[in-house]
Amino acid sequence: MQQDDRIQFDEPSAGLQRLAARFNGHAYDAHRHETYSVGLTLRGVQEFHYRGALHASRAGQVVVLHPDEVHDGHAGVPGGFAYRMLYVDPAAIAAALGGAAPFVADAVADDPAMVALLGEAFADFPHPLEPLAADAVVAGLAELLMRRGDGVRRRRWTAVDSRAVSRARDYLAAESPRRVASRELERITGLDRFTLSRQFRAACGTSPHRFQVGRRLDRARTLILSGRALADVAATTGFADQSHFTRHFTARFGLTPGRWAALAHGAR
Repeated sequence: MQQDDRIQFDEPSAGLQRLAARFNGHAYDAHRHETYSVGLTLRGVQEFHYRGALHASRAGQVVVLHPDEVHDGHAGVPGGFAYRMLYVDPAAIAAALGGAAPFVADAVADDPAMVALLGEAFADFPHPLEPLAADAVVAGLAELLMRRGDGVRRRRWTAVDSRAVSRARDYLAAESPRRVASRELERITGLDRFTLSRQFRAACGTSPHRFQVGRRLDRARTLILSGRALADVAATTGFADQSHFTRHFTARFGLTPGRWAALAHGAR
């Protein structure tokens, strides 16, 4: 192993695990996972043997490996490669689709939608994914795998249960300063987490997790305007730390919390 080879990963949660790694030469001997392996090559070229062929994934391309398929890994260029990978329980994918887990024939592809999903999944890495965020990643990945899969029919979604969605919205708003578990929403709505995720997006235009984060950020702006310190605001509104808070605030409002505070206080 080269001195600057590196692997970083989080603990599995809700059928999902994230890994970020870089290698300069040989990476992995032949092995297999019991999960889907869905990854993005960040730089260089990663090559691997899979289903009787040698594949190469270049920067910006997405890799999808089916569960229980043997593969290896090594750098395809002298500069090595870096990548991110999601390992996802096929049972979670099947549950999200309400049917069989799909098989994706193309191991390497240009797939902007999956690139965007992986960016969302790793936005706070290595901070743990909140339960609702993990559900959204699994649901989104299931949909994208189904689109690219062979022999899997799209299920017809049922009509939106507006009362269940309304109960979920009210609960998420009331409990916004803390992390809400998926089972809580299942209990108060009577819908399983993936059905609720689809129906919530259909009715509200966003996922339950994004909705709840939005409520945190709305409260954060009010607290900043009252003169509270940014670190205190981050802790009060349920973010892991100030950098975590800053990333979400900037992504929503286009300004860092510090810049927003300066502008808002100046206007006052």
